[in-house]
Amino acid sequence: MYRGKHLKNLNYLPLAPKLVALIGLAVFAGALWIAIPTRAQSSSQDQSSSQSQPSQSQQGQMPAEAGGPTGESSTIAVPKKKETEEPPPPPRPKPSTTDNPQFSLHVDVPVVTVDARLINKDGSPIPLPIDVAREHFRILEDGVPQKIQTVTQSQAPITAVLLVEFASTNYNFMYDALNASYMFASNLQPKDWVAVIEFDMKTHILVDFTQDKQAIFGALNMLRVPGFRETNIFDAMYDTLDRLDRIPGPKELVVVASGRDTFSKITLDTILKKVKATPNVTIYTISTGAAFLNWVDARYGSNPNMSAAMMDYIQADNQMNTFARMTGGHWYKPRLEGELPDIFREVARSIRDQYTITYKPTNTKQDGTYRKLKVELVGPDDKPLEIKDQKNKDLKYTIVARDGYTAKHQVE
Repeated sequence: MYRGKHLKNLNYLPLAPKLVALIGLAVFAGALWIAIPTRAQSSSQDQSSSQSQPSQSQQGQMPAEAGGPTGESSTIAVPKKKETEEPPPPPRPKPSTTDNPQFSLHVDVPVVTVDARLINKDGSPIPLPIDVAREHFRILEDGVPQKIQTVTQSQAPITAVLLVEFASTNYNFMYDALNASYMFASNLQPKDWVAVIEFDMKTHILVDFTQDKQAIFGALNMLRVPGFRETNIFDAMYDTLDRLDRIPGPKELVVVASGRDTFSKITLDTILKKVKATPNVTIYTISTGAAFLNWVDARYGSNPNMSAAMMDYIQADNQMNTFARMTGGHWYKPRLEGELPDIFREVARSIRDQYTITYKPTNTKQDGTYRKLKVELVGPDDKPLEIKDQKNKDLKYTIVARDGYTAKHQVE
């Protein structure tokens, strides 16, 4: 009872007894602090010594080659370098050529297809027997004769795109373009596939490939009110050729336009390169406004400003002629509306009555270069073949084919 009060009321004791009590408590606490670490240290040393000394079973399992420190200093065994190095293994014998087959890498050269037409001086096709054509056709690639594989006469349906210029420039040009487009659609056969695209500042697909004439007429009937004055023929042809390049087989592009380019993003050189690089596409061009331009020239030919404006149309005609000639097609410039039916009948005959020639080029490089082509008809004496008409008179003829083609790259 007194001790409890003493612990709770320690501050009320006299000073001397209080000091004695404090000294006693300090001596007791010091004894405890010395005893506890000593026991902990002795126990930890016993434990570490027991762990540092491996058991006899562990020492028996440790390989003799494992050098390095052992015993109480460490339990990590470091491999000891051998006194004598083992000799390197003998080299493996090279495989004999008789055991393993030898392989050679070769690149297949694509077959080149050329469509050729034989026409007389008025543009009508000349029917040549297929056996005569196989015997007398000759192809030169960059001046080197090629070995022809096949010559066939195609009567395949037409796969064509009608590209029509429809801009708010002049009524006469729009009138001619629509008449020519209607006349082209009227000469189609049931098996022909045709798409219609109109352009001014941009291209607009009026109808995709179809065999329905009424659908084509309905698409042309939509051309009522022109939108822009710009005639971007370079952009329109580039976009159309890019679409046609994805379609297999021979195709035709019929361009009905004035030929003037006013606002295209690409240049003439770019579209010419695109025409060269697009295979199996024959371009037929029909220039519009010839009658109107003749009337302007006759009336205002002495005016310098009008003469400068007429130079644009002369340049446009040269461009339309170049597009057709490069691809083996034909350029037409009708002066009268009555010429249109004969023009499109001739276009249809030219597309259907042609010879398809195939060969593998001797130049096997697939380097993307442009190869010049020349198609000839030669006789037994290696001279131009003479063709007689029904009256046994010499018939003047012209062979119409592409000027060349662009070889593929090896990565394609």
